[in-house]
Amino acid sequence: MTDTRGQEPPYQMFGGDQPAAAQVGQPYHPPQAYPSPGGTQGGQQRPGQEAGAAVRRPRTGARTTPRIRKARLRVAKADPWSVMKVSFLLSIALGICTVVAAAVLWMVMDAMGVFSTVGGTISEATGSNESNGFDLQSFLSLPRVLVFTSVIAVIDVVLATALATLGAFIYNLSAGFVGGVELTLAEDE
Repeated sequence: MTDTRGQEPPYQMFGGDQPAAAQVGQPYHPPQAYPSPGGTQGGQQRPGQEAGAAVRRPRTGARTTPRIRKARLRVAKADPWSVMKVSFLLSIALGICTVVAAAVLWMVMDAMGVFSTVGGTISEATGSNESNGFDLQSFLSLPRVLVFTSVIAVIDVVLATALATLGAFIYNLSAGFVGGVELTLAEDE
């Protein structure tokens, strides 16, 4: 890339001061407000000092453990719409897990013979000469247990979603008075 602007006029600074002309072959070093411990100021050596004295030495007792940055944040508002969506999805997942767990538990208990043993005991206790008594195995059949568990899961989805949304509204009201929950987050460097 070629500069086609030509010669530019020297910069003028406020108060009429002109910057010092750059020496040929020397890199520009901006002036420093305070002298560095190495003995140079503005990139130039002081008279009477040698070149090796300008090297900065590391501090003694410097930390070797990594620094941890911390930030304090405050949860000032919870959006009720996003709380409702997240709680709805989480309660649906919990409902599905409940139905699957009930089906697995029923199958395990049936394979162990729990229903036949307990059902026989209950039918003997409630039976008489003309009737066999209460049939626990037909009452606790797998389809009936799954329908009951599904109804409970649907009620749980509706209630959990409504309560979480109501909780977001209540949190926003209380955060308006007391400022919200403060969190401290830490990041390892």
